[in-house]
Parts: sequence; structure tokens; C-alpha cells
Amino acid sequence: MLYTRQIRESVDFYVNNLGFTCIGYDEDWGWATVSRDDIEIMLALPVDNASFTMPKFTGSFYIRTDKVDALWNELKERAVICYPIEDFNYGMREFGVFDYNGYLLQFGMPIE
Repeated sequence: MLYTRQIRESVDFYVNNLGFTCIGYDEDWGWATVSRDDIEIMLALPVDNASFTMPKFTGSFYIRTDKVDALWNELKERAVICYPIEDFNYGMREFGVFDYNGYLLQFGMPIE
């Protein structure tokens, strides 16, 4: 569940920029779910008693895929790049982009 104060804009970004499909949206509840392949990401307004001005998550969301090069070619012009596609010495080929709210999404696959 990713907190955001801008549900509609976040859904639009995932759909229009990252190729997801919106599979659930309720403006009254302040909640949405986007999906792509076998990935589902839920977006929600922060709970009332939570102080929230911006994302506070200090990690990343790592998505393993067998088509990292195709995803890179699809997404590199549609999102802010954290780091470009690269082969790493720990055996992964990966790249990272930021979503609408600044959450880091990493996509990677094992190097064969």
C-alpha cells in the first residue's frame, strides 16, 4: 500500500506512463489498485491520524522480470530515471525509475 494525497494523478501515471491497468478505484475511500502482468500495487490516502506530507519509504520496490530490456525500452522516456539499465556484479541486470510520488521502482532479472 503506497500512501499518496493524489490518488487520481498517481493512477494516471501508472496507467499512462508505466503500462499498468487500473483494476480498482474508489474516490470516496481514497483507494486504488493498478496491475501489470502479475504485479498489483495499491494506492491509498494516508489514514487520518498519520502525518503525511510526502513518501517516507526509504527503500525501493524490486520487481523481478524476465523482460527487463523490453521494459527499459518502454519506460525510459516515460519516467524519471534513478539509474539506467546496467549489469551488476551481483548477477542482476536492472534499472530504476521513480513513480509519480517519488517511490523508487526497480526492475531486474538475473544475468544468465
